[in-house]
Amino acid sequence: MENITVHASRGLRGTIDIPGDKSISHRSVMFGSIAEGRTVITNFLESEDCISTADCFREMGVKITRIGEKVEIKGAGLHGLKAPSRILDAGNSGTTLRLMMGILAGQPFTSRITGDASLQRRPMLRVVAPLREMGVMVEGKENGNFCPLAITGGKLKPLDFVSNVASAQAKSCILLAGLYADGVTSVKEPAKSRDHTERMLAEFGVKLREVKGKISIRGGQALKGCAITVPGDISSAAFFLIAGALVPNSEITVKNVGINPTRTGVLEVLKQMGAKLVIKKRKGRGEPSADITVRSSKLKGVTVKGSIIPRLIDEIPILAVAAAMAKGKMVFKNIGELRVKESDRIKTVCSELSKFGVKTKEMKDSMIIYGNSKPKGALTLSHGDHRVAMLAAVLGLVAEGETRVYDTACIKTSFPEFENLLGKLQVRHAGNY
Repeated sequence: MENITVHASRGLRGTIDIPGDKSISHRSVMFGSIAEGRTVITNFLESEDCISTADCFREMGVKITRIGEKVEIKGAGLHGLKAPSRILDAGNSGTTLRLMMGILAGQPFTSRITGDASLQRRPMLRVVAPLREMGVMVEGKENGNFCPLAITGGKLKPLDFVSNVASAQAKSCILLAGLYADGVTSVKEPAKSRDHTERMLAEFGVKLREVKGKISIRGGQALKGCAITVPGDISSAAFFLIAGALVPNSEITVKNVGINPTRTGVLEVLKQMGAKLVIKKRKGRGEPSADITVRSSKLKGVTVKGSIIPRLIDEIPILAVAAAMAKGKMVFKNIGELRVKESDRIKTVCSELSKFGVKTKEMKDSMIIYGNSKPKGALTLSHGDHRVAMLAAVLGLVAEGETRVYDTACIKTSFPEFENLLGKLQVRHAGNY
């Protein structure tokens, strides 16, 4: 079992590059695999989750190779995938499983897909139900709500789908299935979720239409191979931005962070809390990015709710650490989606923070973190959840004494360099700055 030991920090200083965005890396491999011609990906995230995606497409005959610091894909085209000879393994990745189901839905063969123990507990009906409406046969545990799943695709019917949850994974799955449908498929959400799929499909030459929050795609459009540059992952950057705000004597610059507007909710909330952030936008095509500098800050608790939640759902665990050290209490509402992540993140966040002496309150789809905490080092568990593991390590930087985080191998699913970068930024002698 892998563990991380952390002590109270004297300060964090330096400039770092963080790994490529996980969501964008997944999609670059998927879309490149069903495109015509060659796709070259720069700054691809070499994490376990993204490698699972690449391995699944290799199983279906796609040639994916690393050449220097780039990944090259020789696309099979929309209808060129081959039936896998064995069950596809999505590992710990819900993005791999849910988005691939949209692609597998259009294939003229039966494929089987599963994941690790954590993924097998995550519900899939939000994508299975609309796929069945399109004519896909999906079989699995509890009427297809849990993997392993068997998917028999073929000719699909278009669908006009109204979702009751803002989910980029569900939206993307349906739009990808729509590429194989005879007609126009559309998705409307209650709030706008991250739009990496729409942006990247356009890069591959696919035309989409958005009218009043409804995204539509016409089936049969061919994807054309292209060059994709993946910006740094804002979800990974958030751990260092919040660490830099909390630890005294700190100044950190995180370079090339993706600032897609559907993902920047964490920056907006940090500014509301009083974080000292300087955001310098970069020029270039594709996804917007910036260099972000953070300095030690005095934070205050705020209420986070409503339409901003889909734009920071993955950052709520680390925002809870910021809340613990802020003045006053911080309330997170409308966060029921956290119950069905790698762990029940409302429960596990409150559980692990309480071990440090932080007062919390857990409700059905909300939680309250009481600030002004004076945390003490703790023995904590990741619960197999990479974000829970990393939040505990960050809180350990401002806790009295030693903190040990157990079962941290899960961090490799999204951020293999996390511990090394944390060590790189440490101020070794108090008088240095």
